[in-house]
Amino acid sequence: MSATLGGALACFFVSDLHGSAHRYEALFQTIALERPAAVFLGGDLLPHALDRSQASPAADGGPQQGFVASVLLGGFARLRHALAGRYPRVFVIPGNDDARCDEPVFLEGQRRNLWEYAHQRRAQLGPHAVFGYGCVPPTPFQLKDWERYDVSRYVPPGCVSPEEGWHTVEVEEHELRTATIREDLERLVGCEDLGSAILLIHTPPYETCLDRAALDGQSVDHVPLDLHVGSIAVLRLIQERQPLLTLHGHVHESARLTGAWRQRIGPTWCLGAAHDSPQLALVRFDPADPGGATRALL
Repeated sequence: MSATLGGALACFFVSDLHGSAHRYEALFQTIALERPAAVFLGGDLLPHALDRSQASPAADGGPQQGFVASVLLGGFARLRHALAGRYPRVFVIPGNDDARCDEPVFLEGQRRNLWEYAHQRRAQLGPHAVFGYGCVPPTPFQLKDWERYDVSRYVPPGCVSPEEGWHTVEVEEHELRTATIREDLERLVGCEDLGSAILLIHTPPYETCLDRAALDGQSVDHVPLDLHVGSIAVLRLIQERQPLLTLHGHVHESARLTGAWRQRIGPTWCLGAAHDSPQLALVRFDPADPGGATRALL
C-alpha cells in the first residue's frame, strides 16, 4: 500500500545528489521515518564523470562500482527490505553528469524492483501520469551523453554542441546533428491531457528562477553570456500544455542566487531540488496541493 498523510499523497523530490553518500543516507533515513508514497529522483545521481573519456568510458571496479553496489542499489535494497509493503514508488531519470555507459545501473535497479526508470517513459501514480526526461540543452561541459539541441541547432556562447565533446556510448551522427529536446518532449507526451500530469525533467524551464546560473559579468568574444541556462522547449511545453506539476534540477546555484526554488507558470507549479552545498535539498509535496510544497536542507 502507498503511504498517505491524512488521505494526501505524500511525495519526495530530490535531484543532483552526485554520488554523495551523505545525501543518500539523509534521503534513506527520511524515507524510512516518513514513509512517503512516492520518491522522485531528478538526475545527476552518480559520482561525477569528470575522469571518464570516450576511449575508456568506464573502469571495472573502483569507486564508481563501489558506490553503485553499496550506496545506490544497496541502499534502496536495504530500504525496501526494511519497509516491505510500505516501500514507496520510486521514479528515476539520469542527468547530464551521469555517463550513459552507466545507464545499465538504472535498468538494473528497475529489474530488481527498486525503482522505475522514467527517462522518455510514461508511468502512472494514482490519477497522475508521470513523464520523465533527463536531457539538457548544450552546456560548456565536455560530456554530451544526455545533451540535445533545444529547439534548434543554436549553441549559446561558451557552450559546446552535442556533436562535440565526448560520449561514453556510440551515437549515430544523424541523432547528434538533428535531435532536439522539443521533438523528444512532443513524442513523450503525445496528445495527452497534462492537466493532472507530473513531469520529472532534469533541465528547468528557460528564464525562470530555477535556471539562473552564476555567469554574471562573463562573456565570450565580447558576447555576454545568458544568465539563464534552462530549456526553451520545456518552457513552451509548460506554457502550451499546462501540466499540473514539473520537477527540475541541474542548476545548483539557482535557489541561492534567486532566493526561490519554485515558480508558477500559469496553473503549473515548477519545483527545483538542485542545491550547491553538501546538504540534501528535499522537496515534499502532495500533487493535490502542489502550491503547498516545502523544501528542507538535510
